Order: sequence, then C-alpha cells, then structure tokens
Amino acid sequence: MHPASDRSYSRRDTVLFVACLALSVAALFSPEQWTVAFAGGLRATVLRPFVWLQERAEEGKTSRARLRAVTAERDSAAYVAQFLPSLTAENERLRHTLGLSRRLTAPYVPAEVLHQAQVTDARMLLLSVGRSSGVSTFDPIVAPEGLVGVVWSVGPATSVAMTWAHPEFRVSAFTENGSAYGIVAPSASATGSDAFLELRGVPYRDSVATGTVVLSSGLGGVYPKGIPIGTVVGVESEQAGWERVYRVRPAANPGSISHVLVLTAPPHGSVADAFPPDSAEPTPRLDSLPAPRVRPGPPSGRKAAAGSAPAASQTSPAATPSPAAIPAPTPVRIPAPAPPPPPKDSGR
Repeated sequence: MHPASDRSYSRRDTVLFVACLALSVAALFSPEQWTVAFAGGLRATVLRPFVWLQERAEEGKTSRARLRAVTAERDSAAYVAQFLPSLTAENERLRHTLGLSRRLTAPYVPAEVLHQAQVTDARMLLLSVGRSSGVSTFDPIVAPEGLVGVVWSVGPATSVAMTWAHPEFRVSAFTENGSAYGIVAPSASATGSDAFLELRGVPYRDSVATGTVVLSSGLGGVYPKGIPIGTVVGVESEQAGWERVYRVRPAANPGSISHVLVLTAPPHGSVADAFPPDSAEPTPRLDSLPAPRVRPGPPSGRKAAAGSAPAASQTSPAATPSPAAIPAPTPVRIPAPAPPPPPKDSGR
C-alpha cells in the first residue's frame, strides 16, 4: 500500500514540474505585453497579501531608521543647547576684554583665570601667566567691568592674585565727580553672596549721592588712576561730625570672570578713557544746590495794587513774574491848602 501512494506522489510532482516548465517556457517566449499583464494580474490577485506584507515591512524598517536619526539629532541638539548659554556668555566676555585691550594705552599681559574649587576662590585666583610673561608682584588686574585685584605672588609660569574680596585689600579712591576721596576696603559684615565694599574716610561734610561711580585715584603707586571700582548704594555707617562710610557695590565679580588683563607698567597717567561710563551723571549734592529765591509779599499800603493783579500774588517762587509785569501804584494828588484871607483895615 505504501509503494502505491509513493508512486502517486511522485507522478503528481512530475506533472507539476512539467506544468511549471511549460509555463516558464511560454512566459519566456511569449510577447512582452502578455508577460507584463500576466505578472500584474498575479500581483493584484494571488500575490496581493504578500505584496502588502512587503510594503508594511519596508515602512517599518524606514520608520525605525528615521526614528533613530531623529533621536540622534534631538540628543545632539539637546547636548549643544546645554552649553549654548555659557558659550554665548564667554564669547561676549571675550569681546568686551578684546575691546578693553584695544582701548588701553598702558602695557598689559592677557591672562586666563584658572578657578579652583575652594572656599577662598573668590579671594585668591590662579592666573595662567607668571614671571616669564613679565608679570611681577603688585601688578593691577582689571576686567572689562573694572578692578579685580592685584598680583600677590609670582611663579615661573603662573601667579596668584588677591581680589577685592580679600580682607587685606585696600585701594585709594575718589568719586567720579571729584567731590570726595577715601579708602576702599572689603566690608567685614558681608557674608556669602552679599559681598560689597566700603568707601571709608570720607569727611562728614562731603556727602556722596547714591549711584555715584567710585574710581581709583592713582595714589599709592600701585593702581593707576581711573579704574572703576564700584557704585555707591548707600551709607553704611557714620560718625556725627567726623566721617561717613559708604557701601559700594563692586563693578567686577571675581567668581564669574574667565579672562583678565594684568597691567605690567608703573601707574603713570590715567586709564579712565579705557573704561566707558556705565552709569548716568551722578545726582548733585544737596548742599551744592542754590537756595530758592522767595519774593516777599506786597505791603499793606498796596493792597489795591495787589488786588488788581491777583495772578501775580499767587505765582509760585519758581515762576516769579518780572518787575515789568507788576503794575505800578496810582499816584494820589493832594490839593494845596487855600491862602489865608487879607487883613481888614481898622482905620476905615
């Protein structure tokens, strides 16, 4: 029984093989129009499910590839965006530093600030220049905003700078309008991020308005004249009849700078032209303002004249009318006394 079934299967396979061979030969030698139409019919009927599966597989493969590309682009954009604000700020600072170097007439050495992760990072800074670059101790350090500090110690290739936040920092200073002189030092009561300076030794009679810019005076032989130090924000303390101590907001922040300029020449002359004014003209002192002139009121004998010009008597002192606008009083004519009668003749 088994051999018969095997012969039937073999005969069926032979028939199918011969049929496929005949169809292949017919398709090979048939006209091109017939083969194209026959292939299209097969794709539209018998092979349609397989064609649909192939299309879905290609779309899935393309979608996965596109998803991976979009994900990579998004990750790259997010990575670059994380550093964009810092790069923009650093680029802006470098532009300001380059502008300051072009405006400076005194010799200088550009330096990079190598920040250290220490508590005293805002007080002492490590610079990338040293003795080989011509830097020496007590050379002033400036930034585009103003004074940063002074060189404390010098090595062959690096140097240590003392900023204005150091307790031993001192600089002779004066106000922008030249009304007061004093010594600028760090405040002992400042803690944390609330760091500010103090303008000490200002005489009690010299008042400094809020918003006045404080500059280095050039006295002492260390700092040249005209470097911005900060802006007066108020009175810190005062001793009646002796002196006032003013609170000064620093112009430069040592904790955020990355590049500075070290002035290597002795402080001769002024460098105020290299630092453009960042604030408006300071408010004038109250004791230097002229006293207002007050016009006295008319006397009681001229009430009629004052009543004829009520607008002139109600004018404020700031808008006092000119003397020509005030009407003159009307003169009063007094009649002369009558002559005495002639004497009578008693003889008649």
